[in-house]
Amino acid sequence: MTALAIADLQAFVQQHAGLLVITGAGCSTDSGIPAYRDTEGAWMRPPPMTFQQFMGTEAARRRYWARSMVGWSMFSGGKPNAAHHALQSLESKGYTGLLVTQNVDGLHRQAGQSRLLELHGSLADVVCMHCNSKLDRVSYQQQLLTENPAWADMTAVMAPDGDVDLETDFSSFRIPACGQCGGILKPDVVFFGEAVPRARVDAVYQALEQASAVLVVGSSLMVYSGYRFVRDAVRQGKPVAAITLGRTRADAVLALKLNAGCAPLLTALDAVLAQGAQVDDVCWDRLAAV
Repeated sequence: MTALAIADLQAFVQQHAGLLVITGAGCSTDSGIPAYRDTEGAWMRPPPMTFQQFMGTEAARRRYWARSMVGWSMFSGGKPNAAHHALQSLESKGYTGLLVTQNVDGLHRQAGQSRLLELHGSLADVVCMHCNSKLDRVSYQQQLLTENPAWADMTAVMAPDGDVDLETDFSSFRIPACGQCGGILKPDVVFFGEAVPRARVDAVYQALEQASAVLVVGSSLMVYSGYRFVRDAVRQGKPVAAITLGRTRADAVLALKLNAGCAPLLTALDAVLAQGAQVDDVCWDRLAAV
């Protein structure tokens, strides 16, 4: 991280108050939640289960829920990191408008972000695919543990979607059905191959109309559901800046690209803005150590 990078970001933020912010997995890696892709945008592990696979067979759902149950205690114990807190601070100072996150970890909400849209939903909720009734994931975890006590002490390496990298025989795993209608329960998140609810898409486009620019934080934008908003911002002549490690799908059209970790750069930016100073007026040793 350099003073020039912070100065460039400071200028962008100050010139475009009310930024639309789009965050991705890179925003949560410092909270211990792994990203899907490497710095070149390639998958670092097998692609996640699709909506069609989940709904298609009982075996796929057993595999999903078993891995989710084992990983839930680690995932739900995640806490907001410095990037989440810095973004909340920027919002409180009036520099940002709506924050659209592609993450399903709920960490922006925990950090106190008030103008927040969780584009892909939240793993904190479970929904019935038949009657649309909902319950919280904590309650469903207890049901899963009650039905599958032999799995309670299993451990494995956490994966990006709150589950774990676990390969075993899942045929004995029992999945509690919806308590209202007996239907299939699914985490209330948008799976790969599933459409983002239209109301959420419309809300982002409305925020984009009101914003003068877009700031992307920790996303490669390889997934179309987030990339389309950047594409449309550029079509409207609105500049887009990105803070992320590695390549993004939008590199060719970015007005500013900062190849840096989210937490150090955003924390340094917030420190500069909090003092109403230029980068050179703030103790660089303190910023460089962030």
